[in-house]
Amino acid sequence: MAKGTLDHKCLSCKAVLKFNPKGQNWKCEYCKSEFTKEEISEYEEKRGNVLNSETETVSLEQDEHGMDIYSCPNCGAEIIADESTTATFCVYCKNTAILKNKLVGAFNPDKVIPFFKTKEDAVLAFKNICKGKPFTPNEFTNPKNIDEMRGIYIPFWIYDFTVTGSINGQAKRVRSYIVGGTKHVETRTYKFMREGNMGYKMIPVDGSKNFDTPTMNSIEPYDYSALVDFTHSYLSGFLAEKYTIDSEEAIKDAISRAENTTTDVLKKKVTGYTTVNVTKTNHKTNTIKQEYVLFPVWLLNIKFENKLYMFAMNGQTGKLIGDIPIDKKKVIKRWLIVFAITFVIVILISIFIGGSV
Repeated sequence: MAKGTLDHKCLSCKAVLKFNPKGQNWKCEYCKSEFTKEEISEYEEKRGNVLNSETETVSLEQDEHGMDIYSCPNCGAEIIADESTTATFCVYCKNTAILKNKLVGAFNPDKVIPFFKTKEDAVLAFKNICKGKPFTPNEFTNPKNIDEMRGIYIPFWIYDFTVTGSINGQAKRVRSYIVGGTKHVETRTYKFMREGNMGYKMIPVDGSKNFDTPTMNSIEPYDYSALVDFTHSYLSGFLAEKYTIDSEEAIKDAISRAENTTTDVLKKKVTGYTTVNVTKTNHKTNTIKQEYVLFPVWLLNIKFENKLYMFAMNGQTGKLIGDIPIDKKKVIKRWLIVFAITFVIVILISIFIGGSV
């Protein structure tokens, strides 16, 4: 038997209920009823208790490729998901399927930043970056391709640190002067040492191997004041992944960022010199706090000439990144048209001048 899943039903008409980014509530697309977090939490608790009692006797199945098989709670169809997926969609009824058994223990997020931007916002932003670019490939303006824009919660680790750091190095002060018509250059070398204590709050590290880390970093920052305690209901209507990079691995990147920043800040304290060269650093980093969180991202992948182009939009702030390639065929076509028009004009001018003579 396939594994059970968790969904959310409208408290009024029992239709599929999704999170509403604009109102920061849950809105039914059928009867238009809206519900608060408190109302959904009460529903989720009841639904969660039923699901837990059911899943104790339900075994997990896998297909021949090792993919997990679940049952859609709405239509009963099979839902296939890989190990890292925690929320997905039924391809038949489009119902959200929250794979609750993958959101327990260490994989249960501490907090989440909900979506504030809708799919319509993301699609409009993407269309705007395509505007005014005549050589944009047709694949990037095809409505079917654009409709594949998906909202997904990406796992992140965030850390609070204190860093006690010190730097040592050499600084040079160079001055030039003229005596008797001769230019002289004087260089003096000094040793320096700077030290200090610094605190860092909420340094983020991408917790998924499935997404390009530079891309995820590029759509930062997020406004952490929007972080709320995680509940499964925020996943309604969206995809989600669990972390595939554990905290022990992720914290190395966070510590490196904190210590490099500490070095830069201390180096800026060495002033009044022509050059400053840090030769030694010594940092001691203490972890004050770490949390496992989910951040909202709108993603669109479009394939052109056997290359996949990814567009990512911060689901909270709307910051969008991605490159639009140039369709060389369109460039050649435009050049040929211009050449043809120019050629015809030259011929007509020649005929006109010849006829006049």
